[in-house]
Amino acid sequence: MTWPMLFGGLSLLSFQLVDSAFIGQLGVNPLATQGFTLPLQMIIIGIQVGLGIATTAVIAKALGANERHYANQLAGLVLVIGSIGVAVFGLILWLLRDIILSLLGAPETIMPIIDSYWPWWLLSAWVGAVLYFYYSICRANGNTMLPGSMMMLTSLINMLLDPLFIFTFDLGINGAAIATVVAFGIGILIVAPRVQKKHWCNFQWHNLNIMNSIKTIGNIMGPAMVSQLLPPLSSMLATKLIAGFGTAAVASWALGSRYEFFAIVSVLALTMSMPPMIGRLLGAKNYVDIHTLVLIAVKFILGFQLLIAVITFFLATPLSLLMTADLKVEQILEIHLMIVPISLGSLGVCMLMVSVCNALCRPYNALTISALRLFVFFLPCLWVGALTSEMKGLLIGACIGNLLAGLTAYFIYRRTITKLIDA
Repeated sequence: MTWPMLFGGLSLLSFQLVDSAFIGQLGVNPLATQGFTLPLQMIIIGIQVGLGIATTAVIAKALGANERHYANQLAGLVLVIGSIGVAVFGLILWLLRDIILSLLGAPETIMPIIDSYWPWWLLSAWVGAVLYFYYSICRANGNTMLPGSMMMLTSLINMLLDPLFIFTFDLGINGAAIATVVAFGIGILIVAPRVQKKHWCNFQWHNLNIMNSIKTIGNIMGPAMVSQLLPPLSSMLATKLIAGFGTAAVASWALGSRYEFFAIVSVLALTMSMPPMIGRLLGAKNYVDIHTLVLIAVKFILGFQLLIAVITFFLATPLSLLMTADLKVEQILEIHLMIVPISLGSLGVCMLMVSVCNALCRPYNALTISALRLFVFFLPCLWVGALTSEMKGLLIGACIGNLLAGLTAYFIYRRTITKLIDA
């Protein structure tokens, strides 16, 4: 179940990099427009991922308890409330755009671009959210091949359409959003009929307690959504701290962080593929099997990320030279690649424990892990490291913060699963 999500995740990361590269050729104002749009995009992604996590958890649990009809009704309910919810939020953003952008400090020069770009961007965000809800339904039913393959297909379509709409049709930044709408729209046209054909979705709710079902979904969605919004906040605070060491430090941190995303893509795939399995075992009350499954995943993460760290350590110099031509950036990036990847195994365990706790219907445990990782370990360790040894100390602090976060996350998970087993 993990391999399709691994390749799907890689393709999504690649498409986002290509998308940014094309927009970067349009000049400063389109780039600034994308920059001011990003925080709001992160909120929409937080909403859809939070609902997606809840969808996978409650449907998989219902399937594990042999409640197929109820699981299908939940899927239909998620599609309706998710589609309407994201649409309403998008409408609110559009109506309040002047106030929001003023609070973000957007200059008047980009407002005409915003007015032209946002309708297409909001539409692309809505279409992407609906497609993501379909992916969540597929994963909850144990099918990761369909969403994984569709991630690759939609990313490929997007990369092919980007230069066509942006440059050939001379639509600029609007073309990037339109390309995304078309790609995700094709994805929905392929996935939706297959979900209906497999009878994974039911809109007949005459015997469904809708309010109780929404409450069940909301109990997981709320904390999961907040958990998704914490990393962007932490990232902004970290960037502000690093900015004190100059633009080269900020640039090297951005490049190093991007490399880390690719280095832990296998962990990201596991966080998407494991919740359906755990949910079914939870519904069947096979708690010992859940713990066995989690231990296998933890051992894989630690072993695989150690291998990645060793390879990265010895290839730090050529990798940094490949990623930047600036000497100052290259020097800091090389140190980054030699230090931080050592802790990515522990970071991966932490990320997995968040996913596992959500799948166990313990969203507040997952939220606690996320908050502790970012605001008790990561950011304080960055600050202490920066005070002691400047940029190198900051990188060592990031490494220590990740290690502490992984250990604490596993301790919280162990306490959670032990309570379930002993109950």
